[in-house]
Amino acid sequence: MKHKSLLPFSLLPCVLSACGSGGLLATVGPDYRKAPLPAAAQWQAPRPGDDHSPVAHRGDPADLSRWWERFDDPVLSRFLAAAQQASATVADAKARIEQARANLVSADAALLPNIDFSGGATRSSASFGGEPFIWNQFPFGLQSRWEIDLFGGLARQEEAARSQLESRNAAWHDARVAVAVEVADAYLAYRYCEAQVQIVKADTESRRESARLTEIAGSAGFRAPGDVALANASAAEGNRTLLRQQAECERSIKGLVALTGLPETEVRQLLAGVPERLAKLPSPPAFRIGAVPARVLLQRPDLAAAERDMAEASAKIGVEQAKRFPKLSLSGNITPTLQNMNGAAFFLAETWSLGPTLSLPLFDAGKRAADVDAARAQYQAAESQFRSKVRTAVKEVEDALVRLDSANRRLPEAQQAVGGYRAHFQAVRQLFEVGLGDLLDVETSRRNVLSAEMALKELEQERVSAWIALYRAAGGSWEGNEVSGKSGVAASAHPKAPSNFLDRQVGFIKGKS
Repeated sequence: MKHKSLLPFSLLPCVLSACGSGGLLATVGPDYRKAPLPAAAQWQAPRPGDDHSPVAHRGDPADLSRWWERFDDPVLSRFLAAAQQASATVADAKARIEQARANLVSADAALLPNIDFSGGATRSSASFGGEPFIWNQFPFGLQSRWEIDLFGGLARQEEAARSQLESRNAAWHDARVAVAVEVADAYLAYRYCEAQVQIVKADTESRRESARLTEIAGSAGFRAPGDVALANASAAEGNRTLLRQQAECERSIKGLVALTGLPETEVRQLLAGVPERLAKLPSPPAFRIGAVPARVLLQRPDLAAAERDMAEASAKIGVEQAKRFPKLSLSGNITPTLQNMNGAAFFLAETWSLGPTLSLPLFDAGKRAADVDAARAQYQAAESQFRSKVRTAVKEVEDALVRLDSANRRLPEAQQAVGGYRAHFQAVRQLFEVGLGDLLDVETSRRNVLSAEMALKELEQERVSAWIALYRAAGGSWEGNEVSGKSGVAASAHPKAPSNFLDRQVGFIKGKS
């Protein structure tokens, strides 16, 4: 066989199998079709932007794309970037993408013939009762083997591998969003702690001043010893509360160090380096949630990953079913050998072979049938997992909407309470200072002010936390058209109109493969 005859042999697979479009004779197994998302027709909780929602028309409606940048907080942005680099979860998700990409390459390669080259050299001596002769041989050649995909088993394997890659890509995106939310919550907790320290510090200083003045008045005989003791006890209680709150802030810093992987000195410098951010909670930009739950949920990468897991499981049914049908493979080789004997001139000896091999499954004691049943069970499990994730996603969105609505409804009441308690405290304190009031009433009023101020700050923190939770529940987002290192996998951002996260990721991967 001449060497040039290998060219049409290598093109034969594409001619017969249409380059992996399906089985030559048939494609066994179910053809996967995406089912409608099992979600209600509308949300049960009030949405930001509803006419009856207290957050309607607050700020311009914003999508989820580059949401963190709209906080206009360089410290938060630095922490988010550092955490993405340091997160073991993100790194693991990225490694899984590379594993899935390798699986897809293997599945694609199985649709085409493999060609190997071999070469060697031997020197031997032989004698047939006379003078021995020396035989030098230099064989080299090409070997090829190709399994013709008669019933689509290899095509289904490629389909499963592609679905797996799409799932892993969505899971990577979900991991990045989860890390961003975790860091944002930790940063919010620290700023909230700073605000609490400021409130407690102001209260403690007021208690100390009251204790000082009361002690002076007691020394002059204008205040009873009991009032002096009560004032000193109140000042000690304020110091204790302040020390406890400061310790909580230290713990929050340790948490940020662990999440971001930055040195603690750098974390402290970042937190203290922007004076206008000290004790100020991040201000979340508002965005609207679509009225149709199914469209909102399609933005979630975890649901996209679960749906692709269903597609992978469906394709694997076809993979197992194809094993119950005959297999046809072609193998061939061409091996020219350059040789000579006893130093004579070299001559070329050429051997070649080409032929099909047909294998028929006759008896396996039910193993292949059991494998098909197991694949079907895996698909049912993947479908159940997908439905469970949808229910969880709906719950998370509804919970975040309820939290946000509740916080916005309670904020005006909390602000009014703080104003009222402050006015009452000032009035009671003035009476006490002129000798007409009771110190116990002053301290009770002081505690009411502190409690109201802490409740207001907690409510403000809860509102920001609810926005972050809603961002996470609505699918999150990240930088558009970003490529993850060498993997070539995009983490595209969501457009302003809710769209199908999966379709965008699938389109990108298909364009790369």
